[in-house]
Amino acid sequence: MDKIKQASTFFGITEVADKLNLSQKTVRRHIASGKLKSIKIGGVYRVPIDALDDFMNHNEIQDDEEIVGYDLFGKKIFKSDNFKNKKKTFNYRNNGKDNVNWIDIVDNWEKPKKSELTFVDLFSGAGGITKGFELAGLNGICGLDWFEAAGKTYRRNFKHPFVEGDIKSSEKKSEFYETVKKGLKGNTLNVVAGGFPCQGFSMAGNRIVDDPRNALYKELLEIVCTLQPEFVVCENVVGLRSMLGGKVEEMILDDFLDAGYEMNVTVLRAADYSVPQKRDRVIFIGNRIGKVNYHPKAFLTPTEYVTTGEAIGDLMKMGDNPDFNHVQTKHRPEMVKKMLLLEEGKSLYKGYSDAWKKCPWDEASCTIKENHGGVNVHPKLGRVLTAREMARIQSFPDDFIFEGPKNQQLVQLGNAVPPLLAKAIGLAIRKSYGEI
Repeated sequence: MDKIKQASTFFGITEVADKLNLSQKTVRRHIASGKLKSIKIGGVYRVPIDALDDFMNHNEIQDDEEIVGYDLFGKKIFKSDNFKNKKKTFNYRNNGKDNVNWIDIVDNWEKPKKSELTFVDLFSGAGGITKGFELAGLNGICGLDWFEAAGKTYRRNFKHPFVEGDIKSSEKKSEFYETVKKGLKGNTLNVVAGGFPCQGFSMAGNRIVDDPRNALYKELLEIVCTLQPEFVVCENVVGLRSMLGGKVEEMILDDFLDAGYEMNVTVLRAADYSVPQKRDRVIFIGNRIGKVNYHPKAFLTPTEYVTTGEAIGDLMKMGDNPDFNHVQTKHRPEMVKKMLLLEEGKSLYKGYSDAWKKCPWDEASCTIKENHGGVNVHPKLGRVLTAREMARIQSFPDDFIFEGPKNQQLVQLGNAVPPLLAKAIGLAIRKSYGEI
């Protein structure tokens, strides 16, 4: 179909919203419910002219679209949206506690059988979620990130495609949609997974400001609405939960509910799943197909955690090996002395709470970070951790090799989701499907 013919017989969502005097969210909801018929062209919803005529002739819409207020982003709320909001029950909390469906995964932990379930990884970085989901038996279809070094790492370690570029770019988004479509080969996309930056959320009056830095969250939501996966998994820092008195978390849950996904959310500690690190992350899991959203039940207690010493002790006498990402930083003598005298769990500098912190030897490590050059201090040696030591503490296997200069390897590692944490989440999703 050529562009002229396509333009003359189909409308985009924006055009439909303008013609019907509706919000784009309402149009997407009508499409999702089946009231407004549409097709996908190049991964984008298009509404045929006759389908729009049929919708206008058989659906009362104008009275329902009275503007009654504004949402958290300052966008108009229509009467139909407000009515739906009144019917919402925020069942993700019960007496102040997370309403979580815990599932035991320990019996399926070792060498799970291969699954038919598929996933894509947005904001993938080097591929921590991808590696974990593959360890859980799921099938990667495509990764997406802007960081060139992370893209090289991803391509080196995975067989499926990686799209490198700005997710806000329509050209890159089209490339991503086409890559996903090709990779699925007509099969269902089961999971969209990814984290998103949350620095841009701030308040003005009683609503969240539409900060440009929130664009990546909106892109995630748009991609989910377009691809219509059966499940969505979102990962983020624990601090997101308290942002603006909990309004950011509530907005995320509302937005995905509007898109058809009922979500459950809680905080998971990586060390509970064999990761030698006390790394806490908030994990949203939602689906649109009526399944139970399971979160993986912890199978290790704090006294059973894998320790830093167990994870990296055998690397202490190893010389530099760039091919293994094990290159030691050379520090000035006075810096070496300071690091050796530093107490475990403390930071080298008072102004840094999470950077230049010494990992404990006989416990699971503190959170691994790369904060503008401030990486974690080795518990026994007068230097910071190497990339391979960080990889071990993050639970990446030794055959997972990171590309790029050393400083960029450290950034990739500091931003990564621990693969074994992602594996636990992947197994929980398989439990939701009744596969295992």
